[in-house]
Amino acid sequence: MNPVLWLLKILLIFFLSHLSFSSDTITQHHFIKDNDEVMVSSGNIFALGFFSPGSSSNRYVGIWYYQHPEKTVVWVANRENPINDTSGVFSIDRRGNLVLFQTNQTLPVWSTNISLAGTSNCIAQVLDSGNLVLIRNDTTKAVLWQSFDHPTNNWLSFQKIGLNLRTGLNLIYTSWKSTDDPGVGNYSFRMNPNGSPQMFLYKGSTPWWRSGPWTGQRWSGIPQMTQNFIFKDTFVNTGYEVSFSSDVRNSSIISRTLAKETGVLQRESWNNEAQRWIVFYSAPTELCDFYGHCGPNGYCNPYLAGAFECTCFPGFQPKSPEGWKRGISMCGNGEGFVKFPHAKVPDTSAAVVNMSIGLKQCKEKCLRNCSCMAYASANSETGRGIGCLTWHGDLMDARKYTYTGQDLYIRVDKNEIARYTKKGLLHNRGVLAIIIVSLPVVFLILMALSRCFLRRQRRGRARKRKNIFSFTSFKDSLGEKEIDESRRNGDLPYFDLGTIAATTNNFSSDNKLGQGGFGPVYKGVLLNGKEIAVKRLSNSSSQGLQEFKNEIVLIAKLKHRNLVRILGCCVEGEEKMLIYEFLPNKA
Repeated sequence: MNPVLWLLKILLIFFLSHLSFSSDTITQHHFIKDNDEVMVSSGNIFALGFFSPGSSSNRYVGIWYYQHPEKTVVWVANRENPINDTSGVFSIDRRGNLVLFQTNQTLPVWSTNISLAGTSNCIAQVLDSGNLVLIRNDTTKAVLWQSFDHPTNNWLSFQKIGLNLRTGLNLIYTSWKSTDDPGVGNYSFRMNPNGSPQMFLYKGSTPWWRSGPWTGQRWSGIPQMTQNFIFKDTFVNTGYEVSFSSDVRNSSIISRTLAKETGVLQRESWNNEAQRWIVFYSAPTELCDFYGHCGPNGYCNPYLAGAFECTCFPGFQPKSPEGWKRGISMCGNGEGFVKFPHAKVPDTSAAVVNMSIGLKQCKEKCLRNCSCMAYASANSETGRGIGCLTWHGDLMDARKYTYTGQDLYIRVDKNEIARYTKKGLLHNRGVLAIIIVSLPVVFLILMALSRCFLRRQRRGRARKRKNIFSFTSFKDSLGEKEIDESRRNGDLPYFDLGTIAATTNNFSSDNKLGQGGFGPVYKGVLLNGKEIAVKRLSNSSSQGLQEFKNEIVLIAKLKHRNLVRILGCCVEGEEKMLIYEFLPNKA
């Protein structure tokens, strides 16, 4: 044989043996075998290939973040049908479907299994969004199938939760069975379209946690949701679609919501510097988060220190520690409503929604119907309230917040109205008596202190800053209750973690100004354009914690034209940060 032809033949065989892998595309001739081959998205964000979860030896086809040190899997194809060896091949069959085959098996382990009339010429790609798409390989480039329509346990940016009544598609996120088994677990996260739509986390078929209804900018039961520059939230409620998506505004930010096998729903964002996930919020995390914890017609108040967290609504009396019943029948003259502020409103699955009337008409409508137990605004973010929600049965799964939530109006009889009115009168009279008695005392005190007012004012400011330090005590972790208390006292401006992450581009290395014993320092820009410097406490440095305490005491005591002014702090979970004004070339 001609040596040249022989060499070409060898090269051709070598080339064909490597055609089973393409960097970003699967075709009928280019496929993925279980030998560490992966398909990578064009921006090197996601990869698709074979993996074994945890300590398991079973093999699955999945999608994960490509450049993360830990293989964070966000989607699994054959989650219920693992392969017990490394003979798997992921390809496109002659009919155009994506298929997963195991050696010596005639039927596929997994398939997209769609009817492709008119063509079998298809390709598959993993997009930078984490979506695996099966595309018609012609000028139309029509998407025939996508993994976003078949989610597993990860809800990614640009991915929806909800249902489409026209297509019958219902996007449900289900937990893994365990860290070693990605099969369908006990917990599912889905949209309930009934009444005023809500998102639910279920344990089996039992409600486990509820988001509350959409109030215009947030879900009633997720107080951590704020309008910021990180996430763009979109709620759709039309005649044929009810869905919600929470996308990142900056493509460099990696975020996901995870339905964990432990029964927790967790929103996370990846921190490149720390090489770990930062938790923005999770639920349920306390007793009041669990669905129906206080039974029907009661509400949960986690801020009752040392007391039972369940309390009956006005007009109800205890039937048992878990339930409450109406005191007397109400359909006579004189009944009215008692305002219950800062509420996660009761389950709206059976509530009646009317978006054409306002809060005043809503009250009148509820008052005319003897079965109406309560009412609220359907959209409370406008300040004046739009739309009407009315409840005509038991009030289930309500709770109390300190600052967030919305106003709920509970129907009570005339005797209950009289009691609340009397309480108000007694309270007003008591306040008036205190004012009358206190006025002379206050006048004498003001006269006595007038000569040293300025000196005492300075001491007061220093004492106030010192109290800030004493109050927070800077433990390893502060709960929502302590943070709420700090905000109420107004001691020091408090910045939430989401805001700081947005101003510093998620603590990117480009925004990093330097590194000290305290930890890294970042430059950020607030919404009003003001430049800030963020000093972030290093979790591994005990010296840094002491410096964090000393810094507030020092800044509170000293004033100098070259001393940078402190603007606030952020204490959330394990994060502890100080926010300063940014002064270039100054210390």
